[in-house]
Amino acid sequence: MSEHNGGLGPGAGSPDPHSPSHDMVRQEYGEVARRSRGDGAAPDVRSSLLPAPAQGFGVTFAQMFRKVTTEQYPFEPKVTKPRYHGRHVLNRHPDGLEKCVGCELCAWACPADAIYVEGGDNTEDARYSPGERYGAVYQINYLRCIFCGLCIEACPTRSLTMSNDFELADDNRADLIFTKEQLMAPLLPGMEAPPHPMRLGDDERDYYVREPESRSAAEPVGSAGRPELGERA
Repeated sequence: MSEHNGGLGPGAGSPDPHSPSHDMVRQEYGEVARRSRGDGAAPDVRSSLLPAPAQGFGVTFAQMFRKVTTEQYPFEPKVTKPRYHGRHVLNRHPDGLEKCVGCELCAWACPADAIYVEGGDNTEDARYSPGERYGAVYQINYLRCIFCGLCIEACPTRSLTMSNDFELADDNRADLIFTKEQLMAPLLPGMEAPPHPMRLGDDERDYYVREPESRSAAEPVGSAGRPELGERA
C-alpha cells in the first residue's frame, strides 16, 4: 500500500485526508482562492435610495406615458424596404418565355427543404424557356420557407426573385403551398404566353449573352492639369 504524503513538495503525493495538516492546507488554499477571485472585497453599494422593486416598477410606469406608435394595418399598408424578402416571383424574358430552366439549384440551396422542382424538356412544338429544359413543376411551401434568400442567390438565370409582398397568412395549410401558376410573373405588354418559339434570337445564347457595342479606339486621356508621359521633360 502506498503511503500518503501530507507535504506539498515536488515529490509529494496526494495529501492524506485523515492527516491533521489536511484541514490546514485546505483552509490555506481556500484563502488564496478567495483572494484571487476578489471575494473578500466589499459589495457594491447601490446608488439609488429606492428599493429594487420600486426601481423596476418605475421603468414600467415610465413607459405608460410615452407616445404609442400605432400602424393602421391593413387599412394603411406597410411600406417595406426595396430589398425586402417577400413572396417569390418566377420571372420571364422580354418575349414571354420563362427564365426558369428547371436546374433545381434553388431546391438544393434551400435549407428548409421548402422548394420542389421537376424539370421538363422543351421541344420545337412546345417551348417554354430558351434552354433545353424548363420548370414543369414548381412549388414553394410557405409553411417551411424562412425567407433567407439563398434560393435566389443560387439561381443561375435570375429567374427566381423575391418581391415585397408579405401578406401570406391563411387559414388553410394547403393554400400556403404555392404552385408555378401562382408564382409566375404576369405577362407585360409585348409578351406572349408560352409555349412559342424563341423571338429574341435563334439560340439560347441570344437571351443570356450580350455582345458589347462596337466603339472607337480609346484615346489616351491625361489627368487634369498634368501632361502626358510623352510631354514630360
